[in-house]
Amino acid sequence: MSEDVRLVAWVRGRVQGVGFRWFTRAKALELGGLSGFALNLGDGRVQVVAEGPRGRCEGLLDWLQGEDTPGRVDGVTEIWDTPRGGYDGFAIR
Repeated sequence: MSEDVRLVAWVRGRVQGVGFRWFTRAKALELGGLSGFALNLGDGRVQVVAEGPRGRCEGLLDWLQGEDTPGRVDGVTEIWDTPRGGYDGFAIR
């Protein structure tokens, strides 16, 4: 049985204006069982919050750090926490 977790990731690089949030949402939906959002930040990063089974959150993080993302990812900083809930699906903000 997989415990539910909360992943918060900040993605640096050329990740705005390239469809990054849309593809992040699509990947979260493909993995299934995840709720949360992807949000452009004023400093050029994208913040990704995902809640759900640990293995699926780890799959999303692996994708964020991989080479299949749009644009160019220079680095990802993540923190893990307990889920807070309150999300209806996975949104683009």
